[in-house]
Parts: sequence; C-alpha cells; structure tokens
Amino acid sequence: MAWSRKDVVVAVLLLGLTGVLLFRLAPYFQIHRVEIGDRAPSVNLTADDGSGLSLDDYRGKFVLLNFWATWCPPCVEELPSLNNLHRTFQDKGLVVLGVSVDEDREAYQQFLTRHGVAFPTARDPERNTSTRYGTMRYPETFLINREGLVIRKYIGAENWERPEIVNYLSSIL
Repeated sequence: MAWSRKDVVVAVLLLGLTGVLLFRLAPYFQIHRVEIGDRAPSVNLTADDGSGLSLDDYRGKFVLLNFWATWCPPCVEELPSLNNLHRTFQDKGLVVLGVSVDEDREAYQQFLTRHGVAFPTARDPERNTSTRYGTMRYPETFLINREGLVIRKYIGAENWERPEIVNYLSSIL
C-alpha cells in the first residue's frame, strides 16, 4: 500500500503533536509524590513583592504548605478557614505558606487583595515546586514538622477549623 502525500503529512503532524504532548506531560510521569515520612523538598520562591519564600526560613517550626490556585473552587472554599488557622496558630509555632500555581500575576494579586489572604504566599507559575511535591490536584497541603519531614498530607479542600485538625495541631505545637 502506497501512502499518499496527504497521508504522510497527516502522519508527520500526528507524530509531532504526540511528541509535543509527551514533552509537556513528561514531568508528571517522572514525579515522585511526596508522602508522609518523606523529607519535604525545598521551596525557594520569590513573591511578587520581591520577598523570598523559603522553607529554610522556618526551620524549627511546623509548616503547613498549601498548593492552590485562584481558578480552583475548592481552594477558594477552604481559604477563609486557612486564613483563620494562620491567625490562630501563627504565634504558637505554625507557619502557613501558600504556593499558587497561577500564571496570571494580575489575577493572583487581585485575588490576594479581594480575599484578604493573611499568610505568606508566592506564585509558582511554572509549577516547579508543585511538581517536586507530586501535586497535580489543588488544593493539596503538606504538614511539615520541625525536622523537615512531612507528617500529614491533605488532598482536596479542608475546613481548617474542624475540631480534629485544631486539636491535632494544638497537641503537637
């Protein structure tokens, strides 16, 4: 069977599109999903105001690392309770850090202002940090102990004011 010129062009285009798709998805196939007991991968981001956001700055404290996005309804749903958790525990040794995967800087800034985000947060539009954590669904949150080990992992929206969570955090802080 002989291939027509049209068949060759279509085959080349399909191979090219497949290659592009595989290239874009490759990081997701190679990721290690951070699990309970793993050492937390480093986080070194620059907030839009120029300040740094690094896990190293919070050694000796518990860190609740939350991956989120402005376009994610469950992220928006959990934000008020996350803000309240931050306010309740910030002086007791818990740091809430947010990592937004938003690409649109302006939408991100407007969101922070409109929703009164009270905890430190930075954008990771290339998703380098979330990829190192194996995060593909948002929100996803990791509780990291003073030694830098992940001790809890929460996938999906949480009510951070639930008695189980508040009591647990109170007991470890």
